[in-house]
Formats: sequence, C-alpha cells, structure tokens
Amino acid sequence: QVQLVESGGGSVQAGGSLRLSCAASEYSAGINYRAWFRQAPGKEREGVATIYTGGGSPYYADSVKGRFTIYQDNAKNTVYLQMNSLKPEDSAMYYCAAGRSRDFAAFTYWGQGTQVTVSS
Repeated sequence: QVQLVESGGGSVQAGGSLRLSCAASEYSAGINYRAWFRQAPGKEREGVATIYTGGGSPYYADSVKGRFTIYQDNAKNTVYLQMNSLKPEDSAMYYCAAGRSRDFAAFTYWGQGTQVTVSS
C-alpha cells in the first residue's frame, strides 16, 4: 500500500508562487501515476495535474495550464507541483494521489492534504 505525505502549502499573495511536495512511502508495482487534486470549501474536488512515473508528458487541467508544473524526482520517490502566478481562486486544500491510470477517477491512494491560501 502506498502512503503519501504532502508538504509545502501555505499563504501567499496573488501572483506569488508555491511548491508542493508529495513523498511516497514506497514504490508499488502498477501504481505508476501520481496526481494533484484540490478542493475548495463548498466545491467538488478537481483534478489539477497528473504524471506518469515512467516518463511522458504530464496532463494539466485548463484552469492551471501554463501556471502549474508537475514533475518528479524518482530517486526520492517524490512528486512536486510548482505553482506560479497564483490567483485567489487557486485557494484550496491540495491532495496528492497515486493510481493505476491517468484518469482522475482512477486514483485510489491519497495523502492528508496541504492547505494553499492565495490572498488578493
């Protein structure tokens, strides 16, 4: 079973940047996709970005394309989400997830979440 631990959230002004980290406890065969999701109060959970640990192009939601970058350090079993040009509407609890496909509905392992707050 994969355990995920997020870090790096915090408060920032609009236009600023944050980097989130997601460390996995171990490599698990077949659980080769990582993703970041977010959920703001009163809103549904939204898939933000996914990446295949074996390489290839990441996928981004339209709402973050061009501002957020997902990347990985396989030696550290860690995935990152670099968030630039942050907007107040990016404020949410951000969750790291692991799964067997890039489909946002297929992620079954979750971290505890880290809060991101962007002020105007």
